[in-house]
Amino acid sequence: MEKGSLTFVMKGPRFTNMKLLITVDPANAQHILSKNFGNYPKGSKFKERFEGLGDGIFNVDSEMWKYHRKMAQLLLSHPQFNQFWVEKIWEKIETGLIPILDHVSKQGLEIELQDLFGRFTFDTISTVVLDYDPRTLCFDLPNFPIFKALHDGEEAIFYRHVVPACVWKFQKWLGIGTEKKSREASKIVDNFIYGCISKKREEMRKNSQSNACKVGPKLGVDLMTLYMDEIRGSGEIGSNPDKFLRDTVLSYFVAGKETISVALCWFFYLLSKNPHVLAKIKEELDVSMAQAKDHHGDEKIIWDQYDILSRKFKEVGDKLIYLHAAICEALRLYPPVPFNAKAPIEPDTLPSGHKVDSSTQIIFSMYAMGRMKSLWGEDCYEFKPERWILETGKIRHVPSHKFLAFNSGPRTCLGKNMSVTIIKAVVIAIIGKYHIQPVRGHPIVPGVSLVLHMRHGFKAQSRLKFVKNKGLLAVSKGFAELASCACSGCSKNFVMDG
Repeated sequence: MEKGSLTFVMKGPRFTNMKLLITVDPANAQHILSKNFGNYPKGSKFKERFEGLGDGIFNVDSEMWKYHRKMAQLLLSHPQFNQFWVEKIWEKIETGLIPILDHVSKQGLEIELQDLFGRFTFDTISTVVLDYDPRTLCFDLPNFPIFKALHDGEEAIFYRHVVPACVWKFQKWLGIGTEKKSREASKIVDNFIYGCISKKREEMRKNSQSNACKVGPKLGVDLMTLYMDEIRGSGEIGSNPDKFLRDTVLSYFVAGKETISVALCWFFYLLSKNPHVLAKIKEELDVSMAQAKDHHGDEKIIWDQYDILSRKFKEVGDKLIYLHAAICEALRLYPPVPFNAKAPIEPDTLPSGHKVDSSTQIIFSMYAMGRMKSLWGEDCYEFKPERWILETGKIRHVPSHKFLAFNSGPRTCLGKNMSVTIIKAVVIAIIGKYHIQPVRGHPIVPGVSLVLHMRHGFKAQSRLKFVKNKGLLAVSKGFAELASCACSGCSKNFVMDG
């Protein structure tokens, strides 16, 4: 891309009418996403490929898209909901993520972090959206059919992008291949979501009866409850409110489970390869936490006091500019959704000179765009959070036509603030207590898929760090540990046994 014209065209066999225009040209991106946005809706072909998502925000255009967006903005900014989801994130960190990392650290076990983070985000989003915790994040890490179902659905969508439509439609008609797996996956996903919707309706009915008698618990502020309250009596969603809720909920799962979990994987991988960045994040976090002293007069907030940290999270998190910059940098190098597809309604000529029409599928490669020297400089392959920080100490704003990573999955549905907050919370909880390193020899490469998974997963080892307490190093007994020197600014590591 860099050596060429930033854009090239791929044509399929003549009978397929398949034409792909792949581009990383910022001028093309600005033209399509901003200047001539009205000519580039998702369209019928997009909806065909993403058929399994129904009429969620990913698939719809025009008024329905505006309604989805209005609802998401309204509910995600609900003050009670904001408090609710932050509490649920920390609750899952404290009761799910930390006990497992403690266990594997003390036992010297390997852990597959891509699976672990996927379970964490699935449980968290399920709790926040549906008010139901499936508890997939537990010590034995059991298999759950819905995990495979979501993965199979994702693979089917990707497959529909890279083969002629006549091929996958023929497979769908015969009920074979990826289309068969996609159909079976949809049944599993629907059973799970519709079951939660039915349970929530029954809960709301009983709660309504209880309130009439002035007894009974108050309903929560999960998104399902808020959506049901908002759409009750609304004519904007048609005659099937459960179908609308199903499509909406599935969009949240697609936006959150895979994209946030892979973003976490690539972030910790980059930290393992760049210890100087990890040291700066820890230093910034130490300063912020020292300033956020507990109201009881505690001398210092200790890493494993998650109840205190969760209460102080907003105060601490808002000050972590370098951490925020590091997250932006990780998304630049490894965007969770590596490409974005568009197609014009009317024939058009792009700034690059390429002519496109309704038969042209335009694909932006965010993965390539994040590594262009013309946009990011000669050090574009380096993990360098400093490039995002202005002299004023604030985060640099980069126009969306030059940086599309934040416009991919997490931001589309969950909102940039919520997705980055989840990532920040997990990072804060982990880096102060654990030393995460990839298993030596395990290949870490991107997979070719709708979401930028690690092709072979992320096998890692987690070791407990020493906690500085009143000038002493608290050493766990019974096994050897790798520790970092407690001196500020010192990067030496050493081994001590119990």
